[in-house]
Amino acid sequence: MKHATLSTLEGLTDLLVQIRARGGIKEKRIGIFYRKSKAFLHFHEDPAGVFADLNVGTDFERFPLNTPQQRQALLAAIDRALNLGLCETFNCG
Repeated sequence: MKHATLSTLEGLTDLLVQIRARGGIKEKRIGIFYRKSKAFLHFHEDPAGVFADLNVGTDFERFPLNTPQQRQALLAAIDRALNLGLCETFNCG
């Protein structure tokens, strides 16, 4: 599975705008996000479609992005991962 091309990422503009609106992550290159100094999110493509790899702690979890519902699932997972990081920082408990 190869990294998503610029053309593929341009097709994800609405999703990328929503991701960029979240705090705590930085887009180093288009479609490649970091949290602090660690890789957080990037995109792949293959004949089956487009996928996102999200760092959910010690591993990356792969999310398909071929439907609006799948894209919403990714956004929810991003929010969970970001909230988990806040709890690690502030000892939520």
